[in-house]
Amino acid sequence: MSITVPERASAVVIGGGVIGASVAYHLAREGWTDVVLLERKQFACGTSWHAAGLVGTMRANESHARLCQYSMSLLGELERETGQSTGFRQVGSLTIAHSEARFEELKRVASMNNAFGVTRVDMVTVEEIRSLHPLVDTAGLLGGSWVAHDGMASPVDVVSAYIKGARGRGVRCIEGVTVTGIDQANGRVTGVTTDHGAIRADFVVNCAGLWARDLGRLAGVNVPLLACEHYYAHTEKLPDLPPNLPVLRDHDRCAYYREDAGSLLVGAFEKRARALSMAQIPADFCFDELPGHFEEQLMPVLEDAMARVPMLAEVGWRSFFCGPESFTPDDQFHLGEAPELGGFFVAAGLNSVGIQSAGGIGKALAEWMDRGHPPMDLWSNDPRRMFSFHGTQRFLEARVTESLGLLYENHYPYRQYATARDVRHSPLHERLAARGACFGESAGWERPNWYAPPGVEPRYAYSFGKQNWFEHSAREHRAAREGVALFDQSSFSKYLVQGRDACAVLQRISSADVDVAPGRIVYTHWLNPRGGIEADLTVTRLREDQYLVVSGTAVTGRDLDWLARNTPHDARCVTVDVTAGWAVLGVMGPRSRALLETVTGADLSSAAFPFGTWQPVEVGCAPARALRVSYVGELGWEIHVPTDMARHAFDVIADAGAEHDLTLAGMHALDSCRIEKKFVHFGHDIGDEDTPLEAGMGFVCALDKGVAFIGAEAIARQRESEHPLRKRLVQFLLSDPEAMLWHHEPIWRDGSLVGFLTSGAYGHTLGGSVGLGYVKHVDGVSAEWIAGGHFEVEVAGRRIPARASLRAMYDPRGEKARG
Repeated sequence: MSITVPERASAVVIGGGVIGASVAYHLAREGWTDVVLLERKQFACGTSWHAAGLVGTMRANESHARLCQYSMSLLGELERETGQSTGFRQVGSLTIAHSEARFEELKRVASMNNAFGVTRVDMVTVEEIRSLHPLVDTAGLLGGSWVAHDGMASPVDVVSAYIKGARGRGVRCIEGVTVTGIDQANGRVTGVTTDHGAIRADFVVNCAGLWARDLGRLAGVNVPLLACEHYYAHTEKLPDLPPNLPVLRDHDRCAYYREDAGSLLVGAFEKRARALSMAQIPADFCFDELPGHFEEQLMPVLEDAMARVPMLAEVGWRSFFCGPESFTPDDQFHLGEAPELGGFFVAAGLNSVGIQSAGGIGKALAEWMDRGHPPMDLWSNDPRRMFSFHGTQRFLEARVTESLGLLYENHYPYRQYATARDVRHSPLHERLAARGACFGESAGWERPNWYAPPGVEPRYAYSFGKQNWFEHSAREHRAAREGVALFDQSSFSKYLVQGRDACAVLQRISSADVDVAPGRIVYTHWLNPRGGIEADLTVTRLREDQYLVVSGTAVTGRDLDWLARNTPHDARCVTVDVTAGWAVLGVMGPRSRALLETVTGADLSSAAFPFGTWQPVEVGCAPARALRVSYVGELGWEIHVPTDMARHAFDVIADAGAEHDLTLAGMHALDSCRIEKKFVHFGHDIGDEDTPLEAGMGFVCALDKGVAFIGAEAIARQRESEHPLRKRLVQFLLSDPEAMLWHHEPIWRDGSLVGFLTSGAYGHTLGGSVGLGYVKHVDGVSAEWIAGGHFEVEVAGRRIPARASLRAMYDPRGEKARG
């Protein structure tokens, strides 16, 4: 049969697996009438067909939980709409714990998901595990968690239902068409070229699964993912196997179990997977299997499975399967518009959660395309979070071998990747390593997280309690609060915005007034039209036509994209990423002035060098910029030094610091200091669904500056509303000094759930764990309402009394940094 493709479409969706089919279906539900779905071979023939079909709702953040909940609820609706069965059965899911660490994690995850309000997670005893899943040998188990409404579905049937639903709503779903090129003009996609002709389109969606990285390259778009070998085995038919046996997950033994058409399926998430280059996947791959490495990868998992489910040692095995499945560098799927090409969207790299997430992903992306912005906070999946090095073959081949296994590993706080490290170094790296730095990775940068004293190995020993670096970081924290500490902040993103129109561009983008005299530093937000926060940063005016913007380490791509999108094409304004060109030495603490005056010979008194200003200084032979700002909340300066002179500047400061008891401090100390001051962290405490007013940062919004900045109307409406804010960021201090907060712990007021934490760390000065979190109340969140309630924070199922405050509990007036 000959294949014809239309000449024109509103959107072309590439890839006929479960994600592409869902995106096409949901675009049609949004009212898009001429959508085209293209599949190179047959629908579901890549990864979707051999998925395990697990459908769960327990996730690591609220947005993902909501995506999964919608996906599950849609399956029944799809069946009614199309008449096509999805095979969905609500049998429940059970997760078991062998170790105290795993049991602690399950308790924390249960508390977190119950706080999201999407699903109900119950902790269960060993006896209850035995009752729920009679095939399990419970010896050595401590307990588990149970989600009654989870289940499983038939992956091929789910894809078929989406395809049938899409066709019923007018989508042209075409098999046997390969996309060979992505057409573009003036920075936007204009269509696709296929082996059956060209299609002009305003939008193109890359849902190509295993092939998404290669397809992205056709468009000049970075889509970091790579396939791994993924394994499972089927027993022979077991006539006495209960058909409604719950899904069983044994993370400690890298295995999951489900009933499958009268057999028991055992799947593996082994600790170290095998990566697959595209050369190892046949070009005509279609419902195929791979030869695999069963002896090394699958058999150890099956041996453990036979101990946990003893009947497996007595039955025959019908098949052993190996197929390709794509994984990403951070175990987060890619979802959103590519920064490199307007109108080109990506939904790929599902890391084994495609079936359970497909409905939500399709709905979210269709709404994003239709409305021009994401419908919820999806920053953890945004393509802009990725850097160019993430997409290189060598990086991916190393990282995805770890990504697969991490899905079932303990998700300890501050857990660091072991693979694909040492990609980006500060010029101070070797100096700091020699002084005991224990490095963590962020956006590829190796950053000192803490320093080991002499005789202590700089290596993490993970737990959910106080980890092995706790006291060492406490010492660094106290140095910043009471003496002087040096932080290597070189990884912070830095952009030079310059040109005749630089001020006008930044005035429109920035919520604060940045039309200040050269020498001034302005803390500001960049907002979207809804008033949500797109960026949290400082803008320093170097001269009339030149600004330095300093932002977080991981948000470079996001910030640069936002600047590019909101800089008029005819503006005489150019932005350059200068992150790698400048090292930043944060010298912080009450003794920082004395130390730096010795080093620079400059007058650093408040009269000569006020807070929120910068001046040129000399550090030894290195000309530098000294910016008087502080993320620590103490007197201090950030010294910006050209990279080629950074080691010299560090040596000069370190040598002079000996007389001032200078302490090197890491990112953990920076975090504990900032959270005591209620300084926010973008991506955790604030994002595009939070406004500055809700975050307690209305001071960054200069509604009277004479320029209508992006989001000003939304902020004005919220500020002028007769209704009090129903959502506000609150700081909490636990009464139990031994309990540890990390993030997502539920917040209770007078026995009612009112929110959950967005971040947490130990406040060494305040004397307990400190958390930030949004509290919601239908009648408004006021200081009086906060003061009139009894607050508790739930940690692993235990509610701990907590002090709550809208203002920072440490130095609420900000006097120390201005002293």
